[in-house]
Amino acid sequence: MDVKYCDLTLPTAEENLACDEALLELCESGGADGILRFWEPARYFVVVGYGNRMATEVNLGFCQQFDIPMLRRCSGGGTVLQGPGCLNYSLVLRCDESEALQSIPGTNEFVLQRHQRAMTALLGATVERRGQTDLAIGGLKFSGNSQRRRQKVLLFHGSFLLHLDIGLVEKALPLPTRRPDYRADRSHTDFLVNLKVPAHLIKAALLKTWGTQEALRQIPYDQISSLVEQKYRRDEWNLKF
Repeated sequence: MDVKYCDLTLPTAEENLACDEALLELCESGGADGILRFWEPARYFVVVGYGNRMATEVNLGFCQQFDIPMLRRCSGGGTVLQGPGCLNYSLVLRCDESEALQSIPGTNEFVLQRHQRAMTALLGATVERRGQTDLAIGGLKFSGNSQRRRQKVLLFHGSFLLHLDIGLVEKALPLPTRRPDYRADRSHTDFLVNLKVPAHLIKAALLKTWGTQEALRQIPYDQISSLVEQKYRRDEWNLKF
């Protein structure tokens, strides 16, 4: 499995979301076999999953009042608040690397089992796989994940809560309309937990997990810019549902 790494945080939320899609397209077109990217946002923004309704999953008034951008990503999953204290990773893999990667449930198992083992070793605590795509400790979620699939490759990306302002999550997001059973009706404050570990330790653990040593040389900046202008900055995309 030839996975190259890319530690790249772009200036805006739109660029960072577009970068994930551009890296997926790069691998789909044969420009790379696999990629592991890290990025850490400098300002707060809300991002909904591809099929989510903005009006029901986001406290629109609060976000508008405090100038928190509300955007849509290309993958499924729930709505999250991104911002300082949140470490994001984006993993692009070839679907033919393993039979497990040829289905959504198989991919969840393939990736999250590895991340579960890596985080258990790093944190010295029992890390649980909960719901469909969560990692948790003692029933408290610290990582959520989602997928976007193409014909030849897939994007599996997610976030690790390190020092995120969970009180702000409470204000920006209502309870999600769809919740995993283990959450029940717990508030964000009672459901989420920060790991409070340095980001570089998480990065090192994931790089080791995926056997990644070589940096990605070809960054598709033109494709990122095109996706920002044609998609991620447009209300037709962000407010489509």
